[in-house]
Amino acid sequence: MPAASLTSQSHMSDSPTSMAQPFRSFPLGDAALMVELGREIDPAVSARVIAYAEAIHARRWDGVLDVVPTYCSVTIHIDPLVLDVGTLMDRLRQISPADSAQKKSCGRHHTIPVLYGGEFGPDLEDVAAFANLPVAEAIRLHASILYRVYMIGFSPGFPYLGSVPTPLAMPRLATPRTTVPAGSVGIAGSQTGIYPTATPGGWRIIGRTPRQLYRPNNATPFLLSPGDLVQFKPVDPREYDRLCREEHADPD
Repeated sequence: MPAASLTSQSHMSDSPTSMAQPFRSFPLGDAALMVELGREIDPAVSARVIAYAEAIHARRWDGVLDVVPTYCSVTIHIDPLVLDVGTLMDRLRQISPADSAQKKSCGRHHTIPVLYGGEFGPDLEDVAAFANLPVAEAIRLHASILYRVYMIGFSPGFPYLGSVPTPLAMPRLATPRTTVPAGSVGIAGSQTGIYPTATPGGWRIIGRTPRQLYRPNNATPFLLSPGDLVQFKPVDPREYDRLCREEHADPD
């Protein structure tokens, strides 16, 4: 089925005037619909995406199973026996992402401690060489940015953060590792991210955090959410070990 067009009244971030913006929709079979709200990795697009997803959540429509925000789109998963794609499209035309985007452009602020380099950051020297920088300056540059969580995906709780300073934007490995330890901080082009669990992966690993990003038994299992802001904080081995003990201590 070809893409349809949803039209919503939206306010541009740098203009007080309102204008109609078409949002393309793509049925994904009979059980999902993707709505594309932009074509680039951009904080303003991300704000619209998150606002749109939250607006759908707030309506609590019967038959909506999940709402997944990404860099530039929202995918709505449905039970086709309860809600069909055509009816969903009609309902989505009534939602203006800009209204709620103006109210909430970012979420919580997190400081994530990282032990850079050594056995925890086997690719740090390569990234520094790629950037033509001393290792210490590469660390400082990576930790100097307030990163936005654009989306969660790949594995439970994995945050896609952006954007990495251009000198550090090294492509991912040609051959992924079979296992990347939990807590590993990596770079893949303009993105940086954190592996919540041990999984295969091809990102350039530059350090590790003691923070647990995924707690499956918690009511809220993910530490980070789309729209949150992340600041990395370099720590030394002693501080890393102390934070590990605190992070894994029995709360009782």
